[in-house]
Amino acid sequence: MGGRLNKTVVMVGMMGAGKTAVGTALARMLGVPFLDSDEEIVRAAHRSIAEIFERDGEPFFRARETEVLARLLRGEPCILSTGGGAFLAETNRKLVAEQGVSVWLKADLDLLWQRVRHKTTRPLLRTANPRETLRTIYEARVPIYALADVTVESSPSYSVDEMAGRVLTALQARPDLWEGK
Repeated sequence: MGGRLNKTVVMVGMMGAGKTAVGTALARMLGVPFLDSDEEIVRAAHRSIAEIFERDGEPFFRARETEVLARLLRGEPCILSTGGGAFLAETNRKLVAEQGVSVWLKADLDLLWQRVRHKTTRPLLRTANPRETLRTIYEARVPIYALADVTVESSPSYSVDEMAGRVLTALQARPDLWEGK
């Protein structure tokens, strides 16, 4: 492949897009650490994200998310999965643009719904009509995700490793991301 990662690759996209699964596989392929900003927030707060949302509210959660993102971006280059809402904040997009490379895992609404409909860990989908809620969130967020440095289209037919390979191919086209290239 030639070269070592010299910036953190930040996976962005909707819940269910595969940020954690694909990010983990990509980190393995590159021999770099994989980190999940949501897991880091949970570890620091000693509470689940749902509990943080319920007890402290979304604005409190988003402030912690920015703090964690800034700290992780200052660390050694890695693959970093973010929560679905992290990239929405302009502050977070600037942090990522200055210190990393953002990759949008672009999945269509039907694929996302197939992946998240049975999960109980999604606080934003605890509504009377979760599919409609997902559609509303999707439509609001897609134009912002489109600001990512790299976009990789997902498909139900791709395995996690195939998707990670597609991300790697897209990243190899960016000479700014590699030492020795």
